Order: sequence, then structure tokens, then C-alpha cells
Amino acid sequence: MYRNKIIYVLFTLFLSQLSFAQNNTNSPYTMFGYGDVRDGYSGEQRAMGGLAIGARSKTDINTLNPASYSSVDSMTFMFDLGTSVLVSSFNSTNGYNSKLNANIEYLTMQFPLSKNLGFSMGVLPYSFSGYSFYSTEYMPFELYPDTVTTTRTFYGNGGIAQVYSGLALKLFNHISLGVNAYYMFGSSVNTRYLSFSQSDFYSSVQKDSITVHNFRFRYGLQFWNTFNKKHDVSIGVIYEPKKKMSATYSQITGSVDDVEVPSQEAFSDFETPEIYGAGLNYRYNNKLTLGFDYSLQKWADAKFFGKTDTLNNRSKFVLGAEYIPSERGRRYFDRVHYRAGLSMSDAYYKLDGATQPKNYGISFGMGLPLKNSNTLVNTTFEFGKVGANSLLSETYFKFTLNAVFNENWFFKRKL
Repeated sequence: MYRNKIIYVLFTLFLSQLSFAQNNTNSPYTMFGYGDVRDGYSGEQRAMGGLAIGARSKTDINTLNPASYSSVDSMTFMFDLGTSVLVSSFNSTNGYNSKLNANIEYLTMQFPLSKNLGFSMGVLPYSFSGYSFYSTEYMPFELYPDTVTTTRTFYGNGGIAQVYSGLALKLFNHISLGVNAYYMFGSSVNTRYLSFSQSDFYSSVQKDSITVHNFRFRYGLQFWNTFNKKHDVSIGVIYEPKKKMSATYSQITGSVDDVEVPSQEAFSDFETPEIYGAGLNYRYNNKLTLGFDYSLQKWADAKFFGKTDTLNNRSKFVLGAEYIPSERGRRYFDRVHYRAGLSMSDAYYKLDGATQPKNYGISFGMGLPLKNSNTLVNTTFEFGKVGANSLLSETYFKFTLNAVFNENWFFKRKL
């Protein structure tokens, strides 16, 4: 029976991996850098603004800090599947526009290998690219009595996914060490069309793509203790070294009407950034949790097309809270997990060489326990703002639904 469950989970994991080829965004900002780079939060963590580095939970799989895997119960198998719906609104000099996207976002699992050793694996997004917009100009030509209309169309799709596996070892009942290994794969494609209202002009196209495949690693540490039976404190840190990608850059240029379009393919230096992070969580009487996270991604030192300082360092601040009236309460809503969070972060890309305004987000959600089960269904509502310059600003509303299936696998049933 256990073997059949494992086969089913792995098969579902494979199907989920294929879903990352679909777009999960529709923002013009994803045409810069590697697109919309994700942090890898679960639905529970998103409801608290992204609070994760110091978090140790028996109801959540925390892939952001691999040291958390040792918190899993010795007889428990956890399985988390997350989906989302994203509504983005854009204000620009050309007016107002709104887009909707929906997708499966991630799939993770976690279980113990021994009393003090936890294991996790799954599929996570690293980045998404997705946009479609155009601009029109009127250009006078001496040879034509009427003004020629020029239309520039911009289109992007694709993204980078990552399969990960991680281990965490608990030491002295207060310390945990962890490591994640990631395999990254996928492509980000940007296409530009130039067309004219007069048939005498040839339309042209340029398509740029970055194809990535490589390994990288992240390391985590957590320390926790209980004071006076009611006060639980946990501290976490993460570190990820800068890593060179095995990436191929290709470019196709030419006229749309040409039978053969010349192409150019070359290897360029691309890197993932060095990452630092620290978090502090405080929990009172197993009811109220408060926490703070800070992380820094050093994109300015990472090579992009063989050059550094073409991207920005990205710092992120997170404040999060969770309240559970009573984990063993008789009334259903006493057992519900109520969550809220705030976040502020920098954009890691530049526009015309200029640093962009900070991004802001506010979130709240609930963890809904199922009757006679350890499974928890999490709902998260996020509202945020990306960019605030005079040319384009984006506001978004995101709804995330994920279910953490929590089953007792590793024990013998009595007849």
C-alpha cells in the first residue's frame, strides 16, 4: 500500500513539473533579467508575508530554509500542492489594462529518514516570463503622401523551473543543519516585431532566448528553545553561494517575409546571486506567532550576459503573524489558523540603467483543518504593487490555495 502511494505521488510530481511550461504572469516587467524571480514560499508562508527563515512547523513544508525539515514528526509523511490565480492591473501612459492568469505553482513533499533526519523534495518555480503589449508611432516619409504607421509588438513567455531535494539533521534537540540541492532547467523567450502600414516596407522580427540547466545549493541553520513552557523562540539563517549557470543565449533576427531567417547562438556568462538571510520567530502559548525576516540577494555582483552591475541587489523585509485560538478546541473556528503579513522588497532589474521603486505587499489568509484528519487547506489573499514610475505601475491581487496532506505512514497497524 505504501509503495502504491509513493508511485502515485511521484507520478503527480512529474505531471506538475510539466505545468511550469505554462505562464503564471502577464507583466511587462518580466521582460527584464530572468523574468519574475520567485522566492519559493508555500501558501502558509505567503499568508504571513513570506515569513519562513526562522519558522519550524509541523503543518508546513518550508523549502526556503532546509534546516526546517528536521521538524517533521517521526511517523509523518507530508505532501503540499499549491495553485494560484493572479489578477494584474497596469496603469501607463497608454491607459489602463488588466490581465488574469492561473496555474499550478509548486509541489513538495517531506518525511523523516530517521528520528533526527528529515528529507524533502519537489518542484518549484524559479522564474516566470509572460507579457504581450504593443506601441504605435506615426512616421512621415517624403515618398508617401500619407503618414506611415509603425507598430512595435513585444511578446515574452517561458520560465525557469527547479527540482530540489534536501536534508536536515537535528543536533542536541536545539540545533538543525540543512542543505538543498537544486537542478534548474527551462527557457525564457523575448520576441519583438516591427511592422508598417505600407506594404512596401518589410516587417522584421527579433527573438532572444536564454536556456538554462545547472545545479546549485543552499545551506540553512536553525536554533530554537522554549522558555517558561509558554515562550518558544526560533532563529534561522540561510546562505547560498553565487553559482555560474550552464546557459545558452540565442538570437534570431531577420525579415518576417524572408524564407530563411538568420540566427546566432552563443554561450554567455550567467550567474545566480549570492544570498544571505536571517529570521526570528516568537510563539506564545502555542497560539500567537510573530516573526521577522530579512534577506539579501546580491544580483549586482552576478554576471548577466557576462557583465556585473547590470542588475540590482535585492533586499527584502517581512513581518508576519499567526493566531490559533485553540489547537484542540471543540469549535471548528477555534482550530483555524489566522494569518497576516507585510513585505517590502527591491526590484532586481534596472530600467534604462535606473534603480526602480520598492515593491510592497500585504497578505492575509486562513489554515482550515479538515475533520478527522491532519490535512490543512490554506487560503491566501495577497495585494501588492510593483513599480511606481511615470511610465508604468502594476498592482496585483493573488489568491493561493494549497493543501498540506499530513498522513501517518511509518507505523504498523494492529489487527
